[in-house]
Amino acid sequence: MWVSAATVWEIGIKQSLGKPRFSAPISESRLAAEFGLLPVAAQPAEVAGALGLHHRDPFDRMSVAQAQIEQMAMLTVDPVFDAFDVATV
Repeated sequence: MWVSAATVWEIGIKQSLGKPRFSAPISESRLAAEFGLLPVAAQPAEVAGALGLHHRDPFDRMSVAQAQIEQMAMLTVDPVFDAFDVATV
């Protein structure tokens, strides 16, 4: 299982707004220990930018692009991802 670095970035932004609280930095947490980390790179950034505007959240768009490029399924309960060409679980 993998986690996008964009997800860690998004969590960091939400933490700065006072939303989820963690006892340690995400990069040192159990999340980082149990999952591989997909870096944010140029190719998925280009693909994310070219995706249809079914969903405007840039972090989710990056996750979709990474899943498409890496041929991975996304673990989600959000039905908005059904509009993209990506497998979901």
